[in-house]
Amino acid sequence: MFTRRSVLSVGAGIAMGSLMEKAMAKADEQTTKRQDFDVVVIGGSFAGQSAAMQLARARRRVLMIDAGKPRNRFAKTSHGFFGFDGKSPQEIVETAHRQLLAYPTAQILNGEVISAEPSESGFQLELADGAVHSAARIVIATGMKDELPNIAGLAERWGVTALHCPYCHGYEVAGRQLGVLGAGPLSVHQAALVADWGPVTLFLQGQTELDADQSALLTARGVKIEPSPVVELLGPAPELEAVRLSDGRTEPLGAMFLAARASFVSDLATRMGCAQEEGPLGPYLKVDDQKMTSVPNVLAAGDVAAPMPNATLASAAGLTAGVSAHQSLIFG
Repeated sequence: MFTRRSVLSVGAGIAMGSLMEKAMAKADEQTTKRQDFDVVVIGGSFAGQSAAMQLARARRRVLMIDAGKPRNRFAKTSHGFFGFDGKSPQEIVETAHRQLLAYPTAQILNGEVISAEPSESGFQLELADGAVHSAARIVIATGMKDELPNIAGLAERWGVTALHCPYCHGYEVAGRQLGVLGAGPLSVHQAALVADWGPVTLFLQGQTELDADQSALLTARGVKIEPSPVVELLGPAPELEAVRLSDGRTEPLGAMFLAARASFVSDLATRMGCAQEEGPLGPYLKVDDQKMTSVPNVLAAGDVAAPMPNATLASAAGLTAGVSAHQSLIFG
């Protein structure tokens, strides 16, 4: 038989249980929203993944935050990367993500870091969705983005028949009529190089006249020089059949190479005060041999901190950054 007092006690217990459930749910939400890590790696492609793997194997709490827009996402396949030749960049990264998550101290989060401020524990990072995380060290591996010339038909062919690197993609278009688009100081060098993969035309795109040494080099390499600028790429995209020139002529072409200027995907490192250097294709973060930036306890690796973009070099730099971050937690 229930008395009024026992009923009140039961009711109070139920109410208290409900309040406790709500408190626990709120605590879980806060835990999801904010966690502390030894290292946060910003960027989840070749460099970021390699950095995070070293830290996970060192049994450190590492969070890799990835916005999901790698520079090489336009390429169907990646070539020359040890053990993965001919695989798509997405497949390589997905495999690496699965391997990273096999380590219990590693986490991966899809998102964008919008700020990183100094804090008592090192840094407080805020994401675009409002989540906040803290870390003693930061590895910036956000990558770069290519700034393509405004030429009709170029963007939809980027990574397939409009290409940046003959070592990455030259073999697949070898033997075709190849072009090099004059896009900067490296164009002559690139044209002389690409000639090992097929007959090359260098489109000057209104650049200044070549000097005697450049002309001699291109002649020796069998490179044809075309002064009329390219105004359109022709054919069913992403394939390339020809280019239209400003004077109305068309030239048959199977692939176009260009050394496009690059810029930072994110301005986070700039806002944090990381020093930069200017390379032949654009700015990049200044780092030392251990991948430390000018800001204490902030490291950088991959294309964002190198004048030459390359998947293997990015992965190697990420490994160095991961090891350096770990050792700095021990030795300062």
